[in-house]
Amino acid sequence: MESSQTVKLTSLTTKGGCGCKIGPADLSQVLKKLPAAVHDDNLLVGPETSDDAGVYRLTDELAIVQTLDFFTPIVDEPYDFGQIAAANAISDVYAMGGKPLTALNIVAFPIHKLDKEILSEILRGAAVKLKEAGVALIGGHSIDDPEPKFGLSVTGTVHPEKVRTNAGARPGDVLLLTKPIGVGIYTTSLKHGELSKEEIQEVTAIMATLNKNAAEVMADFDVHAVTDVTGFGLLGHATEMAKASDVSIRIEAERVPILQRTRELADAGRIPGGTKNNYKHVEDDVAFMEGMDEISRLILCDAVTSGGLLIAVSEAEAESLLNKMQDRGIDARQIGSVTQADEKRIHVI
Repeated sequence: MESSQTVKLTSLTTKGGCGCKIGPADLSQVLKKLPAAVHDDNLLVGPETSDDAGVYRLTDELAIVQTLDFFTPIVDEPYDFGQIAAANAISDVYAMGGKPLTALNIVAFPIHKLDKEILSEILRGAAVKLKEAGVALIGGHSIDDPEPKFGLSVTGTVHPEKVRTNAGARPGDVLLLTKPIGVGIYTTSLKHGELSKEEIQEVTAIMATLNKNAAEVMADFDVHAVTDVTGFGLLGHATEMAKASDVSIRIEAERVPILQRTRELADAGRIPGGTKNNYKHVEDDVAFMEGMDEISRLILCDAVTSGGLLIAVSEAEAESLLNKMQDRGIDARQIGSVTQADEKRIHVI
């Protein structure tokens, strides 16, 4: 049995974090064969717009927000893995404008192969992050599995008239991003032992940071659409927003915050398979600037775990929202704008 002192979690899986998601192209082929869902007027947000969570109205003043997310280890330290998984799962509720309230753990773990202390530390990390978010853990489910996986199902609440979705972006809106990208390339490099201790700490801190403060700040502004940037990458989630809103989006590549060594590591071949799948999926929907090389394009499609919020806000309020974000310690950046729909959903300029 491998002990908690010797095992590196990322060595136990071929893929990590949101990079282990089924790719958007494959997933769409599976989902299109499902029968139509039962019509329910109280279902305010369902699967049609590929949003972050479902929203169901209980009363005229109360709706529940439901989401579920789990994945294979993204870092080696069990405690950090638990924190990241919890922050990632809770984020979907924040993206819908909701307040997360309860959570259920989802555990798959080789209980007879690995030290039980490893699982305890994963759960402890998640519990600490749940406490930070003010979320009550009410139970969970576990299975014995050769490959460890962990995540949570999270339920929150929101007023039915204050739901944020990815479907409301309007021409003239400004696009903001609250965390840097390059996480997938960094964590792939971590798996290969190519990050310094400081770089591991940096990317771990980014993934473990809740989107709570960003969600609280944006609640007071004229925000039209929101999504969190995770496994389908910046361009993948921006494409979903553009399609759901029937608009086009301009991404200013030089303004997108990217972790410092992302380009160097990508040039060295540390591009996860999920990132490559994302690029193939959005290629027909994106017009890249002339002369933009493939590595730069792939970086914008990088499969992120526990990424930031992508926010479409009115131009009149964008600067004030950015300033409020910075006052709360959030390094949000303006990365683009929303335009009328044209032949391409995304234009990278």
